[in-house]
Amino acid sequence: MSVYGILSDDREEQYRSLRKKILDELGTRQEETDQQVKEEIFWSVADAAETYGFTARDRAEMGKRLYNSLRGLDILQPLLDDPEVTDIMVNGPEHVYVEKGGVLQEAHVCFESAARLEDVIQQVVGSVNRKVNENEPIADARLADGSRVNVILPPVALNGPALTIRKFRKIPIQAEELVNWGTMTQEAADFLRSMVVNRYNIFVCGGTGAGKTTLLNVLSNFIPPQERIITIEDAAELRLQPENIVTLETREGGISGRNRITMGDLIRTSLRARPDRIIVGEIRGPEAVAMLTAMNSGHDGSLSTGHGNSAQDMISRIETMVLMGMDIPLAAIRQQIASALDIFVYIRRMRDGKRKITQISQVVGADGSGVRLEDLFCLQEDVLVRTAAEVRRKKGNYAEQAF
Repeated sequence: MSVYGILSDDREEQYRSLRKKILDELGTRQEETDQQVKEEIFWSVADAAETYGFTARDRAEMGKRLYNSLRGLDILQPLLDDPEVTDIMVNGPEHVYVEKGGVLQEAHVCFESAARLEDVIQQVVGSVNRKVNENEPIADARLADGSRVNVILPPVALNGPALTIRKFRKIPIQAEELVNWGTMTQEAADFLRSMVVNRYNIFVCGGTGAGKTTLLNVLSNFIPPQERIITIEDAAELRLQPENIVTLETREGGISGRNRITMGDLIRTSLRARPDRIIVGEIRGPEAVAMLTAMNSGHDGSLSTGHGNSAQDMISRIETMVLMGMDIPLAAIRQQIASALDIFVYIRRMRDGKRKITQISQVVGADGSGVRLEDLFCLQEDVLVRTAAEVRRKKGNYAEQAF
């Protein structure tokens, strides 16, 4: 047995035989409920117990493995059930890695074949009405619990199907936990709370796995409950607490691109859905134009995220994204950014695996050299400290009443 409850080598052949028998049996009947599948597995394992010499523990382990393969994600299901695992990375059928406590380690499990791994992948993407195949080998999806999934298939992935799962906790992370973990100080948490409540437009940036979505979830919990929120994402993963919320998700088109619904489409249509706040999960391209338009059209208090190496670097990336969507002078783009965005928060994954906010900056304007930022908090000797006495709002008022 491995630490994740996968069967030992001498039971694998017996497992495959039982699985085939159960599949043959279920294939002759109509769609079964989960409970009926469990009962079929129970009796099949009980019947085989004497032949294979199963102990009570063997029967329990075999039953769990069979159920995971039929209704779960096969060998990945125990990893998903482990609360300490935050990321699951599959590099072909024989190499599975996990992240626990910020440390990457091999899981010591493997799929029986590449075909079985592809079956699991199709199960995942099919559950959210997406598709992935040789012609369209890249896809983003989500699991029922909100965990984020990325898939890359051959011929793009040379060493077999690649599957990456970013897990999300059943109980959303709260600001107090980020303070206790050292991600931010209590002073920074109070400041960000005041910025959200007082409807500042906030942009969270950082690298892959830095914790951008987690921080966005925490910030969204500061939004007053009476306000209407619309979220827009490629693959819905935000887990917001308010009840008055509309969750929108993009839709991939076919090979010809017909019936595709982009983030830009969703941002534009959200403006007609009477939002108090618009939350854009992550901007990656031309949808930056629609995001800035929404923030500049009276929808203060909006939130978004993006990939960047610093707040200033993120501004440069937004400029490039806007140029991908429309041809306008760079000076005009910078004025749009300075008018739309108020606060940039940069979060970083440190070398020890911990996530930390290292920079909170205010947009103070734009000129010939670019969008100008003023650091309000920055990391000094591993502590996030305040560097400015007050924060100016874009209309000229001060935030003293809020902070």
